[in-house]
Amino acid sequence: MPHIPSYRFSRRIAATPRSMIREILKVTERPDIISFAGGLPNPAFLDTTGVARAAEAVLSEDGCAALQYATSEGFLPLREWIAGRYKARFGLSVDPGDILITHGSQQTLDILGRIFIDEGDAVAIEAPGYLGAIQAFSQYMPKFHAVPLGEEGPDPTTYAGVLEQARPVFSYVIPNSQNPSGITYTTGCRKELAGIHEESSTLLIEDDAYGEIRFNGEKRPSFGMLLPREKVVLLGSFSKIVSPGMRLGWLCASKEIVDQAVTAKQASDLHSNILAQRILCRYFQENDISTHISRITRAYSAQCSLMLRLMDELFPGEIRYTRPDGGMFIWLTLPPGCSAMELWRRALKENVAILPGTPFYTDGRGDQGVRLNFSNSDEEKIVAGMTRLAGVLKGYLKEC
Repeated sequence: MPHIPSYRFSRRIAATPRSMIREILKVTERPDIISFAGGLPNPAFLDTTGVARAAEAVLSEDGCAALQYATSEGFLPLREWIAGRYKARFGLSVDPGDILITHGSQQTLDILGRIFIDEGDAVAIEAPGYLGAIQAFSQYMPKFHAVPLGEEGPDPTTYAGVLEQARPVFSYVIPNSQNPSGITYTTGCRKELAGIHEESSTLLIEDDAYGEIRFNGEKRPSFGMLLPREKVVLLGSFSKIVSPGMRLGWLCASKEIVDQAVTAKQASDLHSNILAQRILCRYFQENDISTHISRITRAYSAQCSLMLRLMDELFPGEIRYTRPDGGMFIWLTLPPGCSAMELWRRALKENVAILPGTPFYTDGRGDQGVRLNFSNSDEEKIVAGMTRLAGVLKGYLKEC
C-alpha cells in the first residue's frame, strides 16, 4: 500500500475560504448553460486588435527592456498615466511615486492584509461584501465587523458605532456600483462617512473597480477628495476597462504605506508583469480610452435595463432587487424561508447559473441573496435566462 503523507497545513490557509465563484464556474463551462454567476466583462469589448498593435510596437521598439526584470513599484509612465486619470476624473493631484502597480485587485487586497492585519485585528467591511476581499483578508485571520448596506450606502450611525467600538485597522468599501449589490453610495453618505473617519484612527480603503462604468446620475466624489491623503488608500483596476487577463491593478496611498506595500510585494513576486505594463501603457498612448469606456458603458446600461425590465415583468412580486446605475451586478433578495442555494440547484437544472449570496457575508448569512451578472450576456441569453429563472422562481416560491 502506498504511503499517504499527513501534511501539516497552516492555520492561515485553514481560515481562508475557497472562492465560490471559481467553484461554480467549473459547473458553468458547459456551452448549454446560460450563466449570470460570474463577473466577467463582455468579450465584445476586449480590444484584441488594439492590444496586438501595442504589443507589436513594444516588442519591436524596446523588447529587451520589456522582457527583463523591472522595478517593484511598476512602469513609471503607466503610473504617470494613472495619476493623470485621477486628475481628469476627480481633480486629484497624485504623485506617481504614491502609486504601486500590482497583479490585479486580488494581489492589492492581499498586500493590504499582509501589511495591516495581525491575527485578531478588527476589519470593517460591507454586508454584503466583496467575496474576493473576504477571501484575501481571511488569510490573516482578522475579526470582521460587517456594516449592512442600504440603498444609499452604509448607515452612518451603525458605521460610526463599529469604528468607535471595534476600532478596525481599516474599513474596506466599494462606493461605486458595489460588488455584489450594485449599490452606489450617495454623495451625502460619502460625506458623512468621511466625517466619521476624520475623527477616527481607522484607515479607509476605497476600491473603485467599477467607478468608470457609470450609466447615469450625478458624478460622486472619491473619498480621496473628502479625506486627507494619510487617511485613505485608493485602489483601481484595468480589468473592467481593458483586460482582466493582463492582471494589472494599483494602489495609491501615502508614501509610508506604499513603502510597506513595496516590501510586501518584493517578498511575493518582485514586480508585476512588466511586458503587460508596457503594452498597456502603449495601448493608452494609441487609443482613446474614454471613448472605449463610453462604448462599454452604453452596452452594459442596455443589458442592465433589459434584465431589470424582464425581472419587473416576469418575477414574482415578493422578489426584491437593486437597480444599479453602473457596474456589472444586480442583487436579488428572496422572501424569508427561501434559500438561494436551493434556487441555484433548481436553476441549474434549467441550464441557468446564478451565484448564491452566502460567500458575500462573513458570518454565514446571505442565503436569501443572489448576485446576477448582466455584463457577460447578450440580449438573447438575457431574455432566455431571465425567462427560465422566472419560471423556477414561481415554482419554488409556492413551496417555501
